[in-house]
Amino acid sequence: MSKKIIIANLKMYGSSSFYEDLFAQVKSAHQQLAANDVEIVMCIPYPYLFLAEKIFANSGISWGSQNVAKDIEGPFTGEVSVTMLTDFSSQYAIIGHSERNTAYCESDLNIAEKFKRLKDHHVRPILCVGETLIEREAGMEKKVVQAQLETILSNGPEIFMDSVVAYEPIWAIGSDMAASPEQAQNMCSFIKDYIHSEVLTNGNDDQKKIPLKVVYGGSVNEKNTLQLLSLDEVDGALIGRCSLSADKFIQIYNLAHQI
Repeated sequence: MSKKIIIANLKMYGSSSFYEDLFAQVKSAHQQLAANDVEIVMCIPYPYLFLAEKIFANSGISWGSQNVAKDIEGPFTGEVSVTMLTDFSSQYAIIGHSERNTAYCESDLNIAEKFKRLKDHHVRPILCVGETLIEREAGMEKKVVQAQLETILSNGPEIFMDSVVAYEPIWAIGSDMAASPEQAQNMCSFIKDYIHSEVLTNGNDDQKKIPLKVVYGGSVNEKNTLQLLSLDEVDGALIGRCSLSADKFIQIYNLAHQI
């Protein structure tokens, strides 16, 4: 079984003192466990990237942002470029989250441009994909997710190398209604199979040349972690609300080590 990855999405919460305390507790838990079989990634608001760099440097814990601009620089008020992220040694960036897509009407093309921009600067994208409840009830979930992946794949399937895809059914986010183990397993398997089939179509006969992690997100908590992360096709979890509690996040991290 491949190394699991646990990603915190702190969204727009917290303060300097909150992050200093959270980072210190997560770092301490990581050091006490003294194991390297689960990766921690903290995706935080832009203003606190400097704290992450200060506290997590040389700790084995990774950090990153929850978005990035598709442009390198220019008259784009309020935007943050990938080179600004790398100024703070950011290794990851979440893109395509449904909360941003809904609030800011981000298109699949816009997300694909961000994905490529991150890859060009050696920052790992965490691409969020998923369907609405109406789309799932209509049996369209795989078509929806495939369409979200296709725009990224237009840059060539190798672009997914060393990237993360987070399956987050929109109906499960913040709802206390996580996908069932069967639903999570089936969709994560579909995502891997679809990307690998595109690799084969493009003349690459070795799927192992495209290392890719597919994680599950959407109401992950300390009660369902073991069940979800024990699934063969689920490589980790994207944690929302529970990442705001150091105790709950660390409990999830510790549970991941039991798998």
